[in-house]
Amino acid sequence: MAARESNLLETLERGVFSNPQSPWLRMLRIARCEPGDVRAMIGRDGVEAALGALRTAGVGLTFEEFKGTQPIVRGGEIIEARPSAFDNPGSGRSYALSTGGSTGPSRRVAIDLEHMRARLPMQIVADDVHGVLGLPTAIWFEIPPGNGLNSVLMRVPYGNVPERWFTPLWDGPAGAPLRFRLATRTILATARLAGARLPSPTHLPLDRADVIAQWAAETLRARGRCALRGHVSKMLRVALAARERGFDLTGAVILGGGEPPTPAKVRQIEGTGARFVANYHFTEAGAVGMRCTTSGDANDQHLLMDHLALIEAPRELPPFGVQVDAFCFTTLLPTAPKLMLNVEIDDCGVVERRSCGCPWESFGFTTHIREIRSYRKLTGEGVTLIGTDMERILEDVLPARFGGGPMDYQLLEEEDDRGFTRLSVLVSPGVRIDDESEIVATVLDALRRGDDAAGMSGAIWGQAGTLRVRREQPRSTARGKVMPLHVERRPAGARESAATRGVE
Repeated sequence: MAARESNLLETLERGVFSNPQSPWLRMLRIARCEPGDVRAMIGRDGVEAALGALRTAGVGLTFEEFKGTQPIVRGGEIIEARPSAFDNPGSGRSYALSTGGSTGPSRRVAIDLEHMRARLPMQIVADDVHGVLGLPTAIWFEIPPGNGLNSVLMRVPYGNVPERWFTPLWDGPAGAPLRFRLATRTILATARLAGARLPSPTHLPLDRADVIAQWAAETLRARGRCALRGHVSKMLRVALAARERGFDLTGAVILGGGEPPTPAKVRQIEGTGARFVANYHFTEAGAVGMRCTTSGDANDQHLLMDHLALIEAPRELPPFGVQVDAFCFTTLLPTAPKLMLNVEIDDCGVVERRSCGCPWESFGFTTHIREIRSYRKLTGEGVTLIGTDMERILEDVLPARFGGGPMDYQLLEEEDDRGFTRLSVLVSPGVRIDDESEIVATVLDALRRGDDAAGMSGAIWGQAGTLRVRREQPRSTARGKVMPLHVERRPAGARESAATRGVE
């Protein structure tokens, strides 16, 4: 924390100022901001104030610019940059992950082992603060390009490796590609030769959450405590399976991320007796926030300011006629795999500084982020779907296959009575369809024909039954516009079912 300013300066010196090919250097020059000006601003005003001034001058990226789907135009000049242009030139690229969303071209993120080591202090502190340091642990994460392997390797140096690793994808036509299965086995074998005791991934489909629930119940009886890690929806599945079988999970800590921990999901999970800990992360930067231990809001998190800086910037959403304060992130550590300087990730929320008495505050993490939501992404089963890819399916693929036009199809995100996020394809009643299941099959097939991340999205959603079809007219916005993606919010104060409240 004390080295935030010096870390940012070192990152800029090594990755931007001394790198003639850096798109960031080009942006700074167009903004008429020399390296000396940046150094002076950071030293005089601090990290966040300096970043705010740079963002105002045009130094920053939208999510589309960062992932290479829109050109970068500043001061009338076009800055040519592929996503790889934002890789840290000093990264050893020892280990790679793919971003988890269906976002167009596959985006690999190189994870330098030195960066994993640099993040260890935060990781150890996080496990200690939330009481999971040394607990017997099971995880339910995908193998690469998912983050299961990263979750295992990250905990090797301090001996907190999970005892069990379950993955919903392995072999078969809808499983993980062979090269990823082979790579996983090779990395695990190499780590074991180096002395690490690592679990092998066990294939566990999404409809067998009872296996993990039983492992947790048996571990609690034998050892008193345990921890479970996975995406929020996967942890919800475990909780429902535990309740159906009468398992009391008191003494368990369930840690979940990858999607918003809505009140309905949290109530179901905590209804088992377990304690729930939410986290916030994205692949390019790693962990972003961890739950405040004194707040009753599961989505009230402490920004991990040791390696990230966050400012907000107004973002107009013309199709919706609204403006949001978009999160803009900057990576501070010189070992970060991606050099991010005021990069939007299409998320927004409430950012505030306050005293809470939480252990995180004692480390200087006084910035809270809560009510975190994406304003252009839909999420289900921990898999994020970016609008542009789904728009192609709704506006081109489905009309070509079943008839009608782009206004006849819409993807609706909503939460069912058990807390699961469901995605419904709304199809206008005027479109003639003999078999509605063909709509779901066509969407999943279009995803599977995409890159590796898109294929994994289709496989996970196919297992989970996330997609369904409803024959009704697509929803309109307040201004009467029909958008390809629509998020249905539960009205404040709406009556909840017994299942949503977490009681029989």
